[in-house]
Amino acid sequence: MFGLRTLLGLGIVVSSQLVVRAGSAPRVSQCARPRWRDMAGAASLSYSSPSGKHTLRLLGQEEAQSIDQELFTEYGFTLEQLMELAGLSCATAVAKAYPVSSLRKQQATVLVVCGPGNNGGDGLVCARHLKLFGYEPTIFYPKRPGKTLYHALTTQCQKMDIPFLTEFPTEPRFIDEVYNLVVDAIFGFSFQGKVREPFASILSTLETVTIPIASVDIPSGWDVELGNPQGLQPDLLVSLTAPKKAAALFTGRYHFLGGRFVPPALDRKYHLNLPPYPGTECVRQLL
Repeated sequence: MFGLRTLLGLGIVVSSQLVVRAGSAPRVSQCARPRWRDMAGAASLSYSSPSGKHTLRLLGQEEAQSIDQELFTEYGFTLEQLMELAGLSCATAVAKAYPVSSLRKQQATVLVVCGPGNNGGDGLVCARHLKLFGYEPTIFYPKRPGKTLYHALTTQCQKMDIPFLTEFPTEPRFIDEVYNLVVDAIFGFSFQGKVREPFASILSTLETVTIPIASVDIPSGWDVELGNPQGLQPDLLVSLTAPKKAAALFTGRYHFLGGRFVPPALDRKYHLNLPPYPGTECVRQLL
């Protein structure tokens, strides 16, 4: 059962049912578990453009960590900068894949689930931009670091009247009824080992929802190189900086890249073969 504060955070007092937009049919699942593709360990990913087929190099965990470190030490980026760029890219990708006008529920509700590290910080930034884009995000952030950066990101969301849940909805059907989609910002490419509570239970619930899930950089619980055929299967993946090897195993409908901040010299050094971005866009659709 949920406490009153949790229900108020969801925007519900009496009923968990949200009215469907006039003239639209009830939402059906668009993200049933797909067939797992046998591509573990793939080193490249093909994408199409008006000029034909192109190939992106996929990163392993150590390479991804090295690039991040080089952005900090050699190019002078700060964590705050990269987190802002990542969160904006994620919100932009969500807005392109699921425009407010296309959502079936009366309110443009989005549940953003944030983990304890940088991926969770990306999620907080994403929620803030989604609010500015006309969505109604709600955040669940159970393990909050004590660092000033994360406190500031939390405060920014609170000052924009974005509610924070005090409990996670344990019934998948409840999440399906209340929200249009879920943003998975729990674990990123640095994650290793076994998923611990409360996130093991959260992921178990999210694996059975029928509304779309949008994962930030890596679907939470996946091995960054080998994926996880029994785990979360998102409908949208937003790769940051450059796609990781597990992206070859993604079988959802939408794949975006958010990495326009990558200096050309870094692109050349790691042979990333990053694609051009259209106009002034901060994301590039790969699928």
